[in-house]
Amino acid sequence: MKVNIDKYSGFCWGVVRAIDFAEEELARSGKLYSLGDIIHNPQEIDRLGAKGLATISHKDLESIKDAKVLIRAHGEPPSTYEIAKKYNLEIVDATCPVVTKLQERIKKFYDENYQIVIFGKKDHAEVIGLRGVCNDEAIVVKSVEEALTKVDFSRKTVLFSQTTMDKPTFYAIKEALQGKVRDLVVGTMEEIAKTFLAKDTICGQVSGRDKKLREFAMQNSVVVFVAGKTSSNGKVLYEICREENPSTYFVESEDELNPQWFEGAESVGVTGATSTPQWLMEKVGAAIERIDKEVFQKAAQNN
Repeated sequence: MKVNIDKYSGFCWGVVRAIDFAEEELARSGKLYSLGDIIHNPQEIDRLGAKGLATISHKDLESIKDAKVLIRAHGEPPSTYEIAKKYNLEIVDATCPVVTKLQERIKKFYDENYQIVIFGKKDHAEVIGLRGVCNDEAIVVKSVEEALTKVDFSRKTVLFSQTTMDKPTFYAIKEALQGKVRDLVVGTMEEIAKTFLAKDTICGQVSGRDKKLREFAMQNSVVVFVAGKTSSNGKVLYEICREENPSTYFVESEDELNPQWFEGAESVGVTGATSTPQWLMEKVGAAIERIDKEVFQKAAQNN
């Protein structure tokens, strides 16, 4: 049985950047606090924890005065920076530049009195930051149905997306609202004369993986998708895999592998989310190879 590691999977640039920030600071001082999990992957968190990275919540900020705190790639609302200043905390800002730009665009339109609509998950860390730059007055929706019931069609409106959401649903929401929103919105030259302004802010490294991931899933008998269970991006990409190959299985580590998944398989593809480290996918791949070897040896003994 051939085991293939997806060369296009693994950390996106924003995650690599955040981890680089953390490792550089840890190499200097040996101690750094991360406001929330730096990444939705328990194994990578443990690896960085061994180097001195400690995960904290917002309620802990008051008790770690004069420390250094990393803002992860998801970003934070303005209120977090104000709290950090109050308690003399030094910020190591690893907010993904894509997210920073998105926050700036939302703030711009909010200041111009646009109704802000965000396609995303209301309590996702990134969306909490986006809500924060518009005084928590954004309308957050996850479906066409929600958009049609929550949006005020009489207001000039701008639509954005959490960077890790799926494009098909985003465009479905855009199309559903285009004929409903009354006021003309003038944005860039390409947006002039549109009755609805839609900002496709979905990360290119997420949406761009769609085609290659589908190809990879079809090329293998079985697919093992490796990601943290809380990874929003992981859930989206896993479903893409499963659409193309029903024999796709989600695991967080090699401990969750089931030998029965690989019975009769000619090839197994190992892929993951933008928050899945390459070393973990390779570890899962090696575990699959061991399972295959053990099955082969038992079959030989029985014969």
